[in-house]
Parts: sequence; structure tokens; C-alpha cells
Amino acid sequence: MRSLFWQRVDFIARSLTPFLLTLVLVVLGQVPLHIPGFAEVAPILPLMAVYHWAIYRPDLLPAVGVFFAGLIQDALSGMPFGVNAAVFVAVHMIVVSQQIFFQGKSFLIIWLGFCMVAAGAVAMIWILNALFFAAMASVEAAFFQYMVTVGFFPVLALILVRWQRTVLAQI
Repeated sequence: MRSLFWQRVDFIARSLTPFLLTLVLVVLGQVPLHIPGFAEVAPILPLMAVYHWAIYRPDLLPAVGVFFAGLIQDALSGMPFGVNAAVFVAVHMIVVSQQIFFQGKSFLIIWLGFCMVAAGAVAMIWILNALFFAAMASVEAAFFQYMVTVGFFPVLALILVRWQRTVLAQI
């Protein structure tokens, strides 16, 4: 009886890790690095996690978890409430709808897919912020944020794939 209880606790803990890792990335993305101008071009770390889990384990990071992570991102970053939540949910829905296409593909295809999704996500964030503030933000900053996000994706993807293969292998 006791063993069954601990097996269930282990299963639940492992099942929550994609959501918890996404929240960790939300917080890490808000850590001030004291590099002038970096905040405007910092990579969108949780976007990478949303993309990854939507391809490989959408059952462990459902849209409601993505929405909640987006709201926390908005609250911590000072962005208009709901912008990141809407963008993350849109990305999640788009990628889950294309999940069959991505299954079994090489990392290059996964990365190219992320390049397209990230371009749409950064553009959507830029547009929603422009509408909210009734002013155009820097297109250059959005472009460089996109480039940094796309450039950092392989590093984080490697970490998430290893996590998936080790911690989530049993579920």
C-alpha cells in the first residue's frame, strides 16, 4: 500500500515537471543581468519550453498551464496583462495542431519550425504592445530579441530533451 502511494507521488511529481520547468524559465528570463539594453533583447525562454512540450508532451503541459505561465510572465515582466498568455496559448495551439508533422523529424526541422513560430510570436507581442500603448516599439529590438531567442533555442532544447529522456522516460 505504502509503495503504491509513493509510486503515485513520483508519477505526479514527474508529470508536473514540464510546467514547473516552464515557470523556472519565466523567472530566469526576468533575472536582471545589468547589461545595458539586454532586457529589450533577452531571449523569450518560456516560449522555447512551450514549443518543445507542445511537440513532445502536450499532455504534460496543457493550454491552461501555458496560459498560467504566460500570465506570470506578464506580471513579472511588466508587460500588459494577457499579452504573453495569449501569445503562449496561440503558439501552443498552433504547434499541437502540427504535432504529427514534427514527430520523428530531425533537430534542424524542429529548429526551423521554431524559427517560424518565434517570428510569429515576437511579431504578435510587438503588435499587441503597440496596440496597448498606442505607440510603436523598436522594430530593431524586436528583431534582435527574435535572433537571440532563435540562437539560444538549441541550448535549451538540448536540456529539455535530456530531461524528457531521463526524468519523463517512465511516464
